[in-house]
Amino acid sequence: MAGPTDDPLRPRPTDNAVFRKEVLGGATEPTYGGILSFMRRRFQRDLTGIDVAVWGIPFDAAVSNRPGARFGPQGVRRASAIFDGDPQYPFHADPFENLAVVDYGDCSFDYARHGEIPACIEAQARDIIDTGTMLCSIGGDHYVTWPLLKAHAAKHGPMALVHFDAHQDTWYDDEGRIDHGSFVARAVREGIIRPDRSIQIGIRTHAPDDCGIEILYGEDLETLSVAEVVERVRQRVGDAKAYITFDIDCLDPAYAPGTGTPVAGGPSSRQALMILRRLGFLDIVGCDLVEVAPAYDHADITSIAGATVVQHYLGLIAERKQGKAGT
Repeated sequence: MAGPTDDPLRPRPTDNAVFRKEVLGGATEPTYGGILSFMRRRFQRDLTGIDVAVWGIPFDAAVSNRPGARFGPQGVRRASAIFDGDPQYPFHADPFENLAVVDYGDCSFDYARHGEIPACIEAQARDIIDTGTMLCSIGGDHYVTWPLLKAHAAKHGPMALVHFDAHQDTWYDDEGRIDHGSFVARAVREGIIRPDRSIQIGIRTHAPDDCGIEILYGEDLETLSVAEVVERVRQRVGDAKAYITFDIDCLDPAYAPGTGTPVAGGPSSRQALMILRRLGFLDIVGCDLVEVAPAYDHADITSIAGATVVQHYLGLIAERKQGKAGT
């Protein structure tokens, strides 16, 4: 907003995604205008001195039900404009005061060569991670987490997986398939995630194998308090390096209708975000938000929820950088 000493006739800064000069600090322009990056972060490929790169992966050829998550990065970026210029709830702070975040744009691949896309995602993710920048990805369907996990494991070794979802994603996989419902089983089988340190939250379907991962079902989220759920995560993950993946269909369809495989009986957006907010004790090395399909949405409900998940990721990372992470 214009201050008392500002010249009201001079134009305010606009299109901060392109023209802003500083990486740090918030940006204020009309939420309904301007070039849309995630939370008005500058579009930038130079990662020198950058803490977090937000990266879109517009791929949805692995879905078993409704397609459309290829438009997820666009939808989430558009919805994130509502956060523009404000101290971020519930963190009581601007995460960008000390956390250098850029929007890295989208993964590049030939949409007609499906067999090459996993390697494209993994290679480009590794390029980002190898700079020392944390990667926060926006899908796309949940298959994209598979190459992302491989890229992160190449740097960090086997990781704990904290997995918000309605589905276990542990279905059979012959390793030649591109399927959003089997990446967890493959990651366990190949030693990329540690099942003894991993936990799934909000599950409302049954797969043939739990792969040794602890499961908190949808009904558990109703019988356990938020604090009890968080404690289960703490006990399971401990001090292991953790990757968080949030499938938006973890939420009940009342709060996230814009997704490919909705399942009734899930938590509200408030409940899931309250859990996520309290996971600052985790040693987060990477994170993603997947399965937002704006074509099935109403009034951007799902995109807003997805953008808020990513905003929470950034808030947790900013607090950890400042030594304020939950204990």
